[in-house]
Amino acid sequence: MTLPLNARLRDLARIFLLAGLGCVPVLAQEKNQVSNFVRVALAERSKEILAATVEMPADKFNFKPSPEGMTFGQLTLHVAVGNYLYCSKIGGVAEPELPKINDTEPKDKLVERVKASFDFCTAALAKLDDSNKSETLVLGDTKTSRAMAILTLTGTWNDHFAMQTTYLQANGRVPPTAKN
Repeated sequence: MTLPLNARLRDLARIFLLAGLGCVPVLAQEKNQVSNFVRVALAERSKEILAATVEMPADKFNFKPSPEGMTFGQLTLHVAVGNYLYCSKIGGVAEPELPKINDTEPKDKLVERVKASFDFCTAALAKLDDSNKSETLVLGDTKTSRAMAILTLTGTWNDHFAMQTTYLQANGRVPPTAKN
């Protein structure tokens, strides 16, 4: 037995309505795609970078893979400085006043600085939303959109972790992501 056209259309409309209602949570999540992206990347990369920093032996923080390269200590401090700069600008919060340290400080001091920089990023980006992702930010001599600053920051986290992996492997260490 076939349903009349009106009944079939009504059933079809119900299906579309139910399917549409099921998409509402997805659409709500999509509202802040860029902001959500940076928070997920922050959670993942901060763990990896911090673990790699801890994995490097203290006596190897002065190691550099080539004469023109950075030492592992310089790289560690570079990550922290970049985090404070970018996360303060992206999150629209003041960069904290920190005591000056250099790359030859003891390992625990450098580990604490990079950890604190990721904690700062977590707080600075906690309430970030996409409503102002096209706003122009000034980072030193560069003007860029907030969205591009986010992409730059997350890209540097990937690059920095890749560099750390190279440094660790050159010193006979296993990168944290390669451990079971």
